[in-house]
Amino acid sequence: MPFHEVTGHYERHPYPHYPLLASVRRYDTYAMNLTALWARFNGELLSEQEGKILLSGCGAFAPYPMALANPKAEITGVDLAQHNLQRARLHCLLHRRFNVRLLQGDFLDPTVTPGPYHFMEAVRVLHHLDDPAAGMRALEQRLLPGGILRVMVYGRYARQEPESVRRAMRLLQVRDVAAIKRMLKKAAPASRLKRYVDAAWEAKNDSGLADLFLHPNVKTYRIDEFMELVGQSGLKPLLFTHLDALADPEQEISRLRECDRRRETRANIICYLGRDCKGAASPTAGSQLMLNPALREAVSLFHLRAPVPIDRLGHDNPALNWGVRRFLRRFIRPKAEMALSSVERQQAEDYLKKLFLVRLREGSCSCQSR
Repeated sequence: MPFHEVTGHYERHPYPHYPLLASVRRYDTYAMNLTALWARFNGELLSEQEGKILLSGCGAFAPYPMALANPKAEITGVDLAQHNLQRARLHCLLHRRFNVRLLQGDFLDPTVTPGPYHFMEAVRVLHHLDDPAAGMRALEQRLLPGGILRVMVYGRYARQEPESVRRAMRLLQVRDVAAIKRMLKKAAPASRLKRYVDAAWEAKNDSGLADLFLHPNVKTYRIDEFMELVGQSGLKPLLFTHLDALADPEQEISRLRECDRRRETRANIICYLGRDCKGAASPTAGSQLMLNPALREAVSLFHLRAPVPIDRLGHDNPALNWGVRRFLRRFIRPKAEMALSSVERQQAEDYLKKLFLVRLREGSCSCQSR
């Protein structure tokens, strides 16, 4: 599929098409915070100023929440479509996010994205490439040791409905959103098409309808196909974060394999992959716990409401009520884990799983990461 067809699609339909004044709360970006992710998967402290982040195929919105999550990092967003970049730039400017550089081009080109980077995102990107394996390898080559790549690809059976509609529309030579809307207007309320569109959040605007049904190049994956793609890059799965994902990657792969066998996978595949990550720190006499920096405002004394961080890691999150905020506030600066009582350590363990807290191994707070 030539690049100009995919580029033309997004020039006509910038995606996602959120209102320019739509705002994001910083605590909703907690799972994008590089300092917390680096500590989660390497057990070390990476300073907020040190981070370098790449958003490959950044689309029309993602640079803004990423900059909100990492206000001191150096962020680069790359996209083929100028229209996507224009909207992404406006989102950042309107919300006073100035640490983002936006480039039009192909992220596979090393002259566009030379790297290296600590963190990269490829969300809704690889499954639109002619050669997803080449894309995965290119991203891996730009990661620093310890670096993290967050990937989302379409699951085969999670996408059954829109893919069957998309193929039918191509056969019927339906080429624009107006034609789709005419079809929907005529569709019976109980029809599969009408039911699916009414339930799909992407279908709430023209851009989403176009992405669902008019995209010129789409691939879907069973878990074994995804793992084959990952295996060609040398990256290792660190954590799956789609709906209902198990905490252990190998167990989640087995679960998804069984779901695929029964053709009942409900979610697209979302996974954090790592390049030579050191692994999570273990609780020891010298380990320390630290608050996810993206939650600092949420646990402050001046935050009157009890915020509820969105479920970025694939599970529901509790409201940060007064007691929770008071507990988490103790870790704005790293605190020795063994200074906590056994009850407090058990409470902290739950917040470590949610990425509200991170664990640092002994000595990592006093030295610079890569």
